[in-house]
Amino acid sequence: MKKQLSTYPLRLPASLKAAVAEISKTDGTSINQFVATAVAEKVSAMKTAEFFTDRASRADVEAARRLLRREGGQLPEPDDRLP
Repeated sequence: MKKQLSTYPLRLPASLKAAVAEISKTDGTSINQFVATAVAEKVSAMKTAEFFTDRASRADVEAARRLLRREGGQLPEPDDRLP
């Protein structure tokens, strides 16, 4: 299966482009690969934050507190304890 690629004319301040060029040269990658990876990392971070924000909005804090306060359970077996 062939990857679909699109082009996007990116404008960067000269100082930022120079820094990217230096880093990508040191890494042995292209500027394009560096920028694509940086964008992927940012998108991933933002999607992760969105996921946890959504999960937090649906959380039942009182139910979690009840679960933590409950009695019961068994003590760990002797082999389950850390030295």
